[in-house]
Amino acid sequence: MNFSLPDFRRKWSCRGYMSAGAAMVTATLGLSLVLTERAEARKYAPFDIFGLGTPRPRAKVHSARIPLPKPRPEEAPKAIDEAAPEAEGKPSPDKPAGNKPAEAAPPPEKQVSACRLALTEDIAVAPSIPDIRGPGACGGEDLVRLEAIVLPDKRKVAVKPAAILRCNMASAIADWVRKDMVPLATSLGSAISDLDNFDSFECRGRNRVAGAMLSEHGKANALDVRAIKLANGQSIGFTDRTMSREVRERVLHSVCARFSTVLGPGSDWYHEDHIHLDLAQRRNDYRICQWNVWDPLPQVAPLLPSERPEEAPPREVAAKPEPKDEPDDEGAAKPAAAADKPAGPADKGKPHKPPAKKRR
Repeated sequence: MNFSLPDFRRKWSCRGYMSAGAAMVTATLGLSLVLTERAEARKYAPFDIFGLGTPRPRAKVHSARIPLPKPRPEEAPKAIDEAAPEAEGKPSPDKPAGNKPAEAAPPPEKQVSACRLALTEDIAVAPSIPDIRGPGACGGEDLVRLEAIVLPDKRKVAVKPAAILRCNMASAIADWVRKDMVPLATSLGSAISDLDNFDSFECRGRNRVAGAMLSEHGKANALDVRAIKLANGQSIGFTDRTMSREVRERVLHSVCARFSTVLGPGSDWYHEDHIHLDLAQRRNDYRICQWNVWDPLPQVAPLLPSERPEEAPPREVAAKPEPKDEPDDEGAAKPAAAADKPAGPADKGKPHKPPAKKRR
């Protein structure tokens, strides 16, 4: 179908009311009003398919206040829980435990070593002490404080002061005293009363040198001993040269057979007044025994010449001629002649002075 403006005018005649331009303006205004109404409608639409509008705000919901029960008075009797598990003291699986804090699990008990079991009160008074964790790997485990050594006859040899050692080292010291030092003291006609402890545990390097390798003392695996004291008051000093050589050699053989390291006089100047003992582990069980048993000092001091009596004549010292660049026979002969000349009667009252010797 073909429409044209003349046909439109002939069919719908509106010449008397408006023109074509006015009709176009009227249609445009109407369309704009329709679009504006649709845009306002989209703002409050319950849902928007194309996402062009926003949902209409909902009205505020006022919550109703629900009355709560009054708090329970203090004088009211306590409620009794009829639950069977709680009545028996067992918490119910559905209900959590009370406010009682959970008890920490006890630490696992440390297993006692075989040395600790063997070092009983019949051998030594050596209570166990906690492990020591010091700087630079100092300290150790299975430590004891050796306070005394119990002899077979139940007498005690006090360790003064008490030594902090590993259990193996303390056991070796106790066996040495019980089996070797007791017979030695018996041969001297007495019994052992004290053991002189010079040094035991100390976190340090060897010979207390800064930066040196860790000493066995730092591992609680060494003991420095100076002497043993007898019940009769006598002291057997291991480095005392007034003690008989036989006694000191017996001590030397006993300690070198029991300990892996023995240092004494002659090893270095750090061990001139005591004996170092330890159980250091080395390759192929290598042992060090460096202890020179020096000869005893003479009991009587050597005789010294007696002093010169005052009435003795003075000693004459011949003056030696000093060499000169140009030897003078006459000058050299004069002092010699003066020396050979006997003293006259005028010279007897004067004290004789040897000629002064020139220093070089």
